[in-house]
Amino acid sequence: MNIYVGNLDYNVNDQDLERFFAEYGTVSSAKIIIDKYNGRSKGFGFVEMNNDEEAQKAIKELNGATLENREMVVNEARPRTEAPRRRY
Repeated sequence: MNIYVGNLDYNVNDQDLERFFAEYGTVSSAKIIIDKYNGRSKGFGFVEMNNDEEAQKAIKELNGATLENREMVVNEARPRTEAPRRRY
């Protein structure tokens, strides 16, 4: 299951996110989304867990939990849709 994790402190990295979710089960990947223009975290990321029961437990217990003094938003990620590219 792919899990969205938002409202993250900009200093949280992939390893921090993986360690935090590993308490609830096996994490297959954890990725903070980085702004391609300035190289800084966008304040959200995604965690992939293969076991749906572990993933649901993590979502339930971590939504609203505090990491680095920020209250996280944790829920099942929505499928990615291709947005039309904007031209300036």
